[in-house]
Amino acid sequence: MAATTKKTLSPTQRKELLAALQARFEKNMSRHAGLVWAKVQARLEAKSDKLWSLGEMERTGGEPDVVGHDKKTGEFIFFDCAAQSPEARASLCYDREALDSRKKFPPKGCATELAAVMGVELLTEEQYHELQQLGEFDTKSSNWLNTPAAIRKLGGAIFGDRRFGRVFIYHNGAESYYSGRGFRGVLRV
Repeated sequence: MAATTKKTLSPTQRKELLAALQARFEKNMSRHAGLVWAKVQARLEAKSDKLWSLGEMERTGGEPDVVGHDKKTGEFIFFDCAAQSPEARASLCYDREALDSRKKFPPKGCATELAAVMGVELLTEEQYHELQQLGEFDTKSSNWLNTPAAIRKLGGAIFGDRRFGRVFIYHNGAESYYSGRGFRGVLRV
């Protein structure tokens, strides 16, 4: 499934993506107990821009799945649910400021900008803990998390992973990057 600059999917791409999302939804019912695929699909078909963003999550290896439903807004909440951080989103520093400060051996990009291009947001620390309640994720990788402004102002950024059977939230200089660190997206549809 190739990305397009128009942020639309061809009919074939839409069909393939909806089939992949439905198969994942049905395989992982514990992530969204009580929800019905037909309602999710109807919402997706009414929101083509969001469907494109889910396509980007899928294309880059995130394996998006429904993890909740906001009863106030009617929105379904999707997280990247791949077992490890999506490789296509690894080796990124945190944000543009960090990328611009990196004069020697700069990374290929930054997490916040790639997320914005994809139309998603980085998981917050709270959302990352919610994800980890649904399974064991990032046992060999880590992910940048949406960093509070006070931490970012001091030059840092936070990331999370799962090691030794528990979830850890750490800090690092925002300009750092590693082949095993990427980001997970959240999308409300």
